[in-house]
Amino acid sequence: MKMKLRRFITLLLSLAIASACFAHVGSPDVYFQGQAGAYNIVVVVRTPQMIPGVAEIEIRSDKPGIRTVKIVPLYIIGPGSKYPPPPDVLQPTPGDSQFFTGKLWLMGSGSWEVRIEVDDDNGTATLAVPVPAAARNTLPMQRSLGILLLGLMTLLVVAIVSILGASRREGQLEPGAQAGPQQKRAAKIVMLVALVIVIALLAAGRWWWLDKSSSDSARKIYQPPKLSVSLDQSGKLLLHMGESPWHTRRPDTVMTALIPDHGHLMHLFLVRMPAMDRFYHLHPAQVGPEDFSDDLGMITPGHYQVFADIVRASGFPDTMVAETDLPGNGSAFGAFGRGSPDDSEASAAALSEASADNLTAPLADGGRMIWEREPGALSANKLLWFKFSVEDAGGVPSQNLEPYMGMAGHAEFIRSDFSVFAHVHPDGSAPMAAVNLANANFAAQGSMMAAMPGMQLGLHKLSAEVSFPYGFPKAGLYRIFVQVKRNGHVETGVFDAHVN
Repeated sequence: MKMKLRRFITLLLSLAIASACFAHVGSPDVYFQGQAGAYNIVVVVRTPQMIPGVAEIEIRSDKPGIRTVKIVPLYIIGPGSKYPPPPDVLQPTPGDSQFFTGKLWLMGSGSWEVRIEVDDDNGTATLAVPVPAAARNTLPMQRSLGILLLGLMTLLVVAIVSILGASRREGQLEPGAQAGPQQKRAAKIVMLVALVIVIALLAAGRWWWLDKSSSDSARKIYQPPKLSVSLDQSGKLLLHMGESPWHTRRPDTVMTALIPDHGHLMHLFLVRMPAMDRFYHLHPAQVGPEDFSDDLGMITPGHYQVFADIVRASGFPDTMVAETDLPGNGSAFGAFGRGSPDDSEASAAALSEASADNLTAPLADGGRMIWEREPGALSANKLLWFKFSVEDAGGVPSQNLEPYMGMAGHAEFIRSDFSVFAHVHPDGSAPMAAVNLANANFAAQGSMMAAMPGMQLGLHKLSAEVSFPYGFPKAGLYRIFVQVKRNGHVETGVFDAHVN
């Protein structure tokens, strides 16, 4: 029994961790913007905690003219990707012709897409939004229902014990006769034995239920692979991905093989704890099926929070989490940047309540980044547009921004307690590899490019402004790292924000 209790406690702890580690850490909702015909639309998909479950969809167009929006959920890969169900038709919200809302059932865990068809006077246009679906937590019983069931159980126990006692006390008496001391004493013994048996049955039932719940939760509740981090004698960072039973049980809808996202199989983020004053965005090389390594440069010593982003062959994203201690700059460490040319680093003042809500951040070359923030407080669980402009050392809007791994920029949103981590792009929070897979299901190459503006950066000169659609999942103090590329170098603006 003690072992079962320990298993149950471990399960509860794992559920708490799992709820924080789905795709982006603690940030399960999907934010996406894309081009559907003549309309730029922004999509928010609020994923359910349990599967099967209902996802809430919000769609906003940049201009009026859309008559209806049709939405269809289907798997990105496998047989489920070939047989879409009938679409749900959304109408404009009364009083706002550019805003549409709806709900969709996601019937199983895996890599889904929400296919969106926009209809106006000129015809229809389609794009797809990748949506990873997985059970993240168990829902608690309503307090009122629990009280009701407890009351009914107590009533049944009392009734069973009373009936058995009355049967022993009066079952053999003649009509009208009264029970004597012997019958009453025997009835009490029967009632006591009955109570012990009923309690034992309830305890056995509870044990069975906890065991069954533990087994089912271990199979159904999403957990990312465990990540172990170490250093070899030369100072090389070694990363090992642990086994992932949740993924291997779903070979058709999740898969275990990895695919590149923005040209890399892994995006690794190191953030020094607790001050968040050092930040590294690295791209380790794969050296085995579950192993990666990175030739670290001159890393500032300290205790680091580690976030490792990967994307499965189905488009399903994982963010693995670990902590590690990195030593000082010994002879094993050379200058930073010895690994991928896309690697970057940033330093900032320690995160504090006093540092929050800054609107400008200095850049390494003497320029600065400006947060074009709208007036008012930041609210959680709400779509927000994060717009940043870059100026050179003379205060002039930058004319030399370059694509950084195929995007105008990258942004990382991290809560002060590290319970939230989100890696976001100008197209949204979905990995570009997943967007490619979702849109490849129905679009020709030309349509794919139209649906994914981030993939066309090589065709256009970048402006001095970069923006990101995202919503904070909960209130708190956040640090935002905004990364752009100028003159072949990655520069990072650091901003802090209070969220209500």
